[in-house]
Amino acid sequence: MTLTIRSASPDDVALILQLVRELAAYEREPDAVTATEPMLAKALFGDRPVAEAVIAEADGAPVGFALFFHNFSTWTGKPSLYLEDLFVRESARGMGAGKALLRHLAGIALDRDCGRFEWSVLDWNTPAIDFYRAMGAEAMDEWTVQRVSGDALAKLAGRG
Repeated sequence: MTLTIRSASPDDVALILQLVRELAAYEREPDAVTATEPMLAKALFGDRPVAEAVIAEADGAPVGFALFFHNFSTWTGKPSLYLEDLFVRESARGMGAGKALLRHLAGIALDRDCGRFEWSVLDWNTPAIDFYRAMGAEAMDEWTVQRVSGDALAKLAGRG
């Protein structure tokens, strides 16, 4: 088996959306995905891309993906790489695709002089947490994610 990681192209938008839906089903939120192909195409390949994606393939067949973007740390004075989604299809788990995706992104972070490479994981996802620990990740338990969306976002902006 040959495992490769490649940058996503505009031709991959439908595949990426399918993988996002598979990830949502795995994370017990199968109906939560509201993204569309045009939305992903604009975000990944539009005039001002806000994210990037890479595809893992085993013998040329897609088995997973990672979607990421940059944020910035004022403390380090450097950009950080933030992993939004990492997903490997169940049939391909254990063949090294997840490790290859993380290593690939770590290389991108180093090449781009990022001070950090971070992501979030659901607290019930023990297999992922164990995998990340084995890869050298450490929990940032003193931090909690805060989110404002929908009507609350409009209200915060003074528009609702």
